[in-house]
Amino acid sequence: MDKRTCDYTGGFPVWDKSMKATHTILMPDMLPWHFRIMQEVLKREGYNVELLKNRSRTVVDEGLKHVHNDTCYPCLCIVGQYIDALKSGKYDVNKTALMITQTGGGCRASNYIPLIRKAVANEFPAVPVLSVNFSGLEKKSSLPVGVKLLSRLALAVLYGDSIMWCYNQTKPYEQVSGAADAARDRAFDAVVSRIKKGGYSKYKKINREIIAEFASVNLVKEKKPKVGIVGEIYVKYAPLGNNDLEKFLISEGCEPVLPALMDFVMYCIINVVNDRRFYGHKPATAFVYNIVYKLLKRMQKNVIKQFVEDGSFEPVHEFESLRAYADKVLNQGVKMGEGWLIPAEMAALAETGVPNIVCAQPFGCLPNHIAGKGAMRTLKTLYPDANIVAVDYDPSATKVNQENRIKLMIAAAKEKAADC
Repeated sequence: MDKRTCDYTGGFPVWDKSMKATHTILMPDMLPWHFRIMQEVLKREGYNVELLKNRSRTVVDEGLKHVHNDTCYPCLCIVGQYIDALKSGKYDVNKTALMITQTGGGCRASNYIPLIRKAVANEFPAVPVLSVNFSGLEKKSSLPVGVKLLSRLALAVLYGDSIMWCYNQTKPYEQVSGAADAARDRAFDAVVSRIKKGGYSKYKKINREIIAEFASVNLVKEKKPKVGIVGEIYVKYAPLGNNDLEKFLISEGCEPVLPALMDFVMYCIINVVNDRRFYGHKPATAFVYNIVYKLLKRMQKNVIKQFVEDGSFEPVHEFESLRAYADKVLNQGVKMGEGWLIPAEMAALAETGVPNIVCAQPFGCLPNHIAGKGAMRTLKTLYPDANIVAVDYDPSATKVNQENRIKLMIAAAKEKAADC
């Protein structure tokens, strides 16, 4: 596409519906368990979406070159992935767009798009940046999300959560090396196959298939320390952001416990409902969001019920219980970044047999440092056995130092288990 023919806003190219047929859309590897399924949902809708997997040090270096040093580490990683991909020669830069999700909250994630646009402006002036949000942001350059697509993306989140939880409860205990990975791939293939056929209405059946795939893996009867992972959403889930934290914990003889992504989705939704109660926002908006919240809550309860009935794996925490845990530590009006969700997840983990917790904190994420590190004293008072370590992730932090801090926490966990 010639730069002169683009529709521009503020000097930057804008996504329009005609590009759906011509452009490849690049997604960052932010949520590998979930974006893999969301990618297929969007393909089903006619979008040519590709999930980026470039994770070399070059990605971080490109981020450092193109984003000012006061922005958060997740933004740096995402921008670096985009720039590295566009420079690879793999894509026609005149027919490529970049897609990023936005929560609409007060954290810098809502400001990623201007930063990404400035980063690509000089070298790739025809590349539009596309927003996926439900807050009315970037109206001229956003993915149109109707009720149908919204519900299908919600199902993708539930499927990703189920695969993630089953895998992490299987991989550390597999009798045959690679058996859990094979089950994971079969589960993904089953979900993708259903999506390609348009099978969205039978999510309970699909979830049962996911559970059955992992339940078929033979496991050793061994008790390993469980280590929860909480913190800012990017470094909590993205291997690029947390230096493959899940794999590292498994290699150290632990079972990683990652909270469900659906909890974050429902956290964002209930915060809008709470805005009416705490800050007097419009009642109509709160009413609509409350309906969506109730629907997602019911879907999550159905999935949890399936886990309980099967009995092979522990289910995710019910979101309403997380809200109750939050009230023990931090008011639900504290909602910048992951806000009250971080201490809520730590309290839920500590109270349900996972006292060992890594709190992942990226550079430049002030809300998470306050709501995460700032809540630790209260959490330790409530749960004296909690074994929590805060780990900072930024371009200058070495993987060795990060892993050594975690190893000390794991050593304390194993020593305590030996004494019991």
